[in-house]
Amino acid sequence: MTDIRALGYLRVQTRDIDRWRELTVDGLGMAVGTGPEPDGLYLRLDERRARLAVLPGDSDRALAVGWEVRDEFALQRVREAVEKAGIEVEVLSAEDARYRDAEQVIAFDDPSGTRTEVFFGPVLDHSPVVTPHGGRFVTGTEGLGHVVLPTPAFDETYAFYTEVLGFLPRGAIRVGGADAPGPARRVRFLGVNQRHHSLALCPAPASQDPGMVHMMVEVDSLDAVGQALDRVNKLGFSLSSTLGRHTNDKMVSFYVRAPGGWDIEFGTEGMLVDESHYTAEEITADSYWGHDWSGSEPLAAFAPPAPS
Repeated sequence: MTDIRALGYLRVQTRDIDRWRELTVDGLGMAVGTGPEPDGLYLRLDERRARLAVLPGDSDRALAVGWEVRDEFALQRVREAVEKAGIEVEVLSAEDARYRDAEQVIAFDDPSGTRTEVFFGPVLDHSPVVTPHGGRFVTGTEGLGHVVLPTPAFDETYAFYTEVLGFLPRGAIRVGGADAPGPARRVRFLGVNQRHHSLALCPAPASQDPGMVHMMVEVDSLDAVGQALDRVNKLGFSLSSTLGRHTNDKMVSFYVRAPGGWDIEFGTEGMLVDESHYTAEEITADSYWGHDWSGSEPLAAFAPPAPS
């Protein structure tokens, strides 16, 4: 069983923070939160001061994925497990933990190079969450949502998350379909709570930036999804996928391209897994209906590395 309770936060860097603000606040309806960087954009979905931090920089990339544990004892167990696996763990200073709105934080790189932070004691903001369009986000015990990471060292990374960190396998889909030639390559979905998956690992070429395929946030109604879809269209954002319902987590969602070449999935009606009878399945279709990707621009994570 894992000590990881949920996806807690995500920090990303961008060259176009104004466009990020248009997408996340004006389009998707996230509330503006607070944070330490005066030029940063901090997005609030619930009582956390910021679930998503977007910071200005000279490149577009994911800076860190933050996973939450129950307390200092769970954090120590995670640290010991990661060190036992031969991965160096950095214990962040009190100042650096405050920067992340947590009491204690450890950090390390997973086998594919993703900067991973594990924390406990998130700082809460008890003022009302006032979203610009009245939407309500589904977080709570299920956390921020999910992330899909590009994974060049797939077998090592999958073993790390399952055998070291204790993530639970929640099924897979073959890349290219069941009849694709050659050895089977799969996107694998992993869970830590009742949300079907908080993490998915996707085979990808080695590339430092942007370090993300997509992130997902969930709202509490289909109307909120449809209204956000209308707004991002009017704002001129590129839709990677039309509205559809996934076969594995039953999410009704669309995908919109964020500045930097990766997607945000915006959905509702995600299933809750009952571990008393769940078994990991292999889906043979991404969606029951919709999710037409034919107009999608190529994702940055799958671009071949630039020649040195």
